[in-house]
Amino acid sequence: MSPTEHPITDAVREAMAISLRGAQELLPEDAWLKKLARSAATGQPLRIKLGLDPTAPDIHIGHTVVLNKMRQLQDLGHQVIFLIGDFTSLIGDPSGRNSTRPPLTPEQIKANAETYYKQASLVLDPSKTEIRYNSEWSIALGSMGLIQLSAKTTVARMLERDDFTKRYAAQTPISLHEFLYPLMQGYDSVALKSDLELGGTDQKFNLLMGRQLQQEYGQEPQCILTMPLLEGLDGVEKMSKSKNNYIGITEPANTMYAKVLSISDELMWRWYELLSFESLAAIAKLKAEVEAGRNPKDAKVALAREITTRFHGAAAAEAAQEDFERRARGGIPDEIPEVTVHGAPMGIGALLKSAGLVPSNGEGLRKVEQGGVRVDGVVISDKGLKLEPGTYVLQVGKRQFARVSLHAA
Repeated sequence: MSPTEHPITDAVREAMAISLRGAQELLPEDAWLKKLARSAATGQPLRIKLGLDPTAPDIHIGHTVVLNKMRQLQDLGHQVIFLIGDFTSLIGDPSGRNSTRPPLTPEQIKANAETYYKQASLVLDPSKTEIRYNSEWSIALGSMGLIQLSAKTTVARMLERDDFTKRYAAQTPISLHEFLYPLMQGYDSVALKSDLELGGTDQKFNLLMGRQLQQEYGQEPQCILTMPLLEGLDGVEKMSKSKNNYIGITEPANTMYAKVLSISDELMWRWYELLSFESLAAIAKLKAEVEAGRNPKDAKVALAREITTRFHGAAAAEAAQEDFERRARGGIPDEIPEVTVHGAPMGIGALLKSAGLVPSNGEGLRKVEQGGVRVDGVVISDKGLKLEPGTYVLQVGKRQFARVSLHAA
């Protein structure tokens, strides 16, 4: 072992495992392991940065995928920095865009930023969180500093970025100010001397720019950790308020609970991996029980209780479950047709047809699209939903019901 290296203890390996849980990429892994070992040996916490632009007034649970990871690292004793991008919001992040994104006004940014940290504190420990605004150093940089910063990368490097490449090939306009966004985000890492920066997979280029600029400024380069983008309620598109497939973390407990129950069984396991604080071993055990015949609704109820408890407390989560079950019972007639169907897992359109509630699969899917289908009292929005063996109350419209016992083929 060289004098500058530190021992890889069991505690360091455990910290590495926590870092990797649910992550898409950790780059470079060996550098992060060395940073963890150094921190453990010296007692000096690492500086871990997450930046969010206040582009909307509320945070949804998709944002909490990276916040959860921040909290895990915070609980290991490291210094987390919640960075509000009040300056970068003036530029507009082009990540994942095929057209220029209009920048926000200072008034919009100020209004949105007021709620961001308060909501993030529902996940992070506010007493151990450093909150910063990147206008602190970005405005002070000035025009001369910005020119000098721009000299530290090239147009060719910018065009390596996937969305810029596609837009350039398609002759879709790219404004010069959009090149400034990854530069300014990267400069945030220089200003904060970060050891690790977190972000979604769509932020990889920007995070790597931080590493590049830190090297240019003579700093030890940060590692980067990207987390997957959480699919929304439809199970297809990433969670977004604009797509109306989201759960806001300040939504009422009853609404939050019901929305979690509305997701497909397949999506449920993805959410368990990215949103649950249960151990991977406990989740694997639960999944094995479902595959062995346990009703998947039991697992979904447990997930809904966990998420609702996190943001509203255990009493509110219990009340939300009772309210949901009461509404589900109250909306179902005492006597409804009972049907036995074989062929699980079965798509929702085919199951509605097999139950005699619609004349065709296509009509069933149209009813789903129109919001006219409920399973166990929950409105279904995912046309790709497949139901596993179990007993379900299906409802189409206000008056058509069937209790279906679905069995494997």
